[in-house]
Amino acid sequence: MKKSVLNTLQKHIEGDFTLEKPKDASLGHYATPAAFGLAKLHRKSPLIIAQELAEKFADEDIFTKVDALKGYLNFKLSDTFLDTKATEAILNEADFGKGEKSGTILLEYVSANPTGPLHIGHARGAVFGDTLCKIGRHLGYEITAEYYVNDAGNQIRLLGLSIYLAGRDRFTGLEVIWPEEYYRGDYIYDLAQEAKEAFGEQIFEDEKNIDMLSDWGKEKMLDLIRQNLAAANITFDNFVSEKELFKKWDETFAKLKKNPDAVYEKEGKVWLRSSLKGDEKDRVIVREDGRPTYLAGDIIYHNEKFERGYDHYINIWGADHHGYIARVKAAIEFLGYDPDKLEVILSQMVALLKGGEPYKMSKRAGNFILMSDVIEEVGAEALRFIFLTKKSDTHLEFDVDQLKTEDSSNPIYYIQYAHARINQVFEKAGKDPHQVVQTKLEDLG
Repeated sequence: MKKSVLNTLQKHIEGDFTLEKPKDASLGHYATPAAFGLAKLHRKSPLIIAQELAEKFADEDIFTKVDALKGYLNFKLSDTFLDTKATEAILNEADFGKGEKSGTILLEYVSANPTGPLHIGHARGAVFGDTLCKIGRHLGYEITAEYYVNDAGNQIRLLGLSIYLAGRDRFTGLEVIWPEEYYRGDYIYDLAQEAKEAFGEQIFEDEKNIDMLSDWGKEKMLDLIRQNLAAANITFDNFVSEKELFKKWDETFAKLKKNPDAVYEKEGKVWLRSSLKGDEKDRVIVREDGRPTYLAGDIIYHNEKFERGYDHYINIWGADHHGYIARVKAAIEFLGYDPDKLEVILSQMVALLKGGEPYKMSKRAGNFILMSDVIEEVGAEALRFIFLTKKSDTHLEFDVDQLKTEDSSNPIYYIQYAHARINQVFEKAGKDPHQVVQTKLEDLG
């Protein structure tokens, strides 16, 4: 639609100009400050130029009104033009709005720990990322959707321990000493049941089996995560293992050290001199015992990303990772890449409510609302709609019980109600809603 408007404007406006959306929607659908750019060229007031230009558009069917206001030109699209575009959209749903953008993008999002099923808190970033990916591809970009699997930390060992203890508790009758930290919830006992069926009860009799249960449990959770995502119509091209990437640490660290400004040793640790690149302070990347830190994993991953040679990189991170942006970009620059090629979009946390009351989720405590349960209750498209009603960087309250109500407080019910009313309008007008492409707006009046 914007392209059609630009083509019409270019018939009457010389040179380059921008097309904007007026802040006040009552002024029109589009506006341009083109008169200000032409004022110097023609040595006239932009007010006069705007008025002269407005008169040139009087015979253009695409507009119902063109006003000159304080040097700006405001355009209101005609119902005939909007009818035509609506018809095109309905008849060419798959191709309408397709662009001719070019370029390659690596888009990373979700990246939840593979220690449990996806809960509703993960859903916002998942839905936003998938929607961005689909829109970008529709516009013509070549996009790779990637999931970073956080499988190198202690949380995977903790998953294996939790399965081991749950199985030992339920099936062996042997003593169980529960630690302070472990994963709770029915899904852990379900995994223990599956482990028993796969390996036998003896798997829970020897602590040496915890590492094996950790790897097995991680793969089970990744399979479940893929199923959760598929239920929401979300798919990924790649799943990248943090554990596998750490095998490249020595190589990446050597590359980083080639830059004399990048790292230094202090107090037995290795520090990234990220303060040189806008970070508030330098960051530890190697501990006293020689183990790389969490940040080191991000450095390896982003080096590996940039080695693949995409035109642009987008990370969708939770808002709690805001502080990581400067340090990761610093590492990217020290490695010899352009940090401006990385764009980080922050997704705010979801404030969960049940019956209007705050509901605190904890995977380790076993308190969470499964993404799959909400999809089963209201449907994947309803879930996606709810999370797209607000920008990803704004706070969003999600009340599970509200989705079950049948009043205007439930956005899904409200949409369904509006749909029913629209169909009533067609019925009263004697029109078949399935033939809407043949119906003009004024015919429904």
